[in-house]
Amino acid sequence: MTTQASTFQLPKKSSYHADLFIRKINKFVLTVVSISALLFLVLPALIVIPMSFSESTSLRFPPEGFSLRWYIQVFSDPLWISAIKTSIVLALISSTLALILGSLSAYGLTRGTFKGRDILQSNFIAPLIIPAVILSVALYLALAFVGLLGSFTGLLIAHTILGIPYVVLIMSVAIRSFDIRIEQVAFTLGASWRTMLLRVLLPNLLPSALAAWIFAFVTSFDEVVVTKFIAGRYETVPKKMFNELVLQINPVITALATVLIVMSLFLIAIVARLNQKSQTNAG
Repeated sequence: MTTQASTFQLPKKSSYHADLFIRKINKFVLTVVSISALLFLVLPALIVIPMSFSESTSLRFPPEGFSLRWYIQVFSDPLWISAIKTSIVLALISSTLALILGSLSAYGLTRGTFKGRDILQSNFIAPLIIPAVILSVALYLALAFVGLLGSFTGLLIAHTILGIPYVVLIMSVAIRSFDIRIEQVAFTLGASWRTMLLRVLLPNLLPSALAAWIFAFVTSFDEVVVTKFIAGRYETVPKKMFNELVLQINPVITALATVLIVMSLFLIAIVARLNQKSQTNAG
């Protein structure tokens, strides 16, 4: 019996260096494109933030002098304070309701096997796809029909509807990644559905739930189109900013914009940390 020794040939040196060179070029191009896209996105913020500390009464870049007068004016004006309180209260309540309703919906859509599940899931995601103006008109007509147009309750319902899609998307992924056998074991050991939900499922999904709540909170706090259609006499921060810009270009807007940018960056950092923790728990 004869055996043939297999021969192993090393790649040619020139081919190896060419491949390495192409990889370096691709990495360099990807880095340049990514940094350029990032700069394009953050450039408005890089302009707005310095302007918010200007002592000039008009919007000029680069800013003239240094002053905190616009921040002082924002937090000493009763109208702005009222708008900030309304936005915070509205965002807190609507995001909490969106988290509860969206999480229960996500569980039913993920674990359920009923007919029409895909259609129902698409219906939950619809507010993310439908243009804001069309959604605003639909909510305007619906709330007017039930007599809630211009009320805080109507505004709360609208913002909750806007926040639910984000919760459903995030929680569906989290529930799908959670091993269903753990739930089945809990039921086998005599746990009720409520006990399993509160003591087994929820503690493991807590990072994802907090991230979903933050997304719903930011969505409510930043919403302006729907709010202008249905808010009536209620003023939120985005709505008042828009109204101020219609009347005149007020430097106070730059101070508020800077506050919102800092708040968004802070919340994004929290979401990133929660996402990292969620991946660690899943691993």
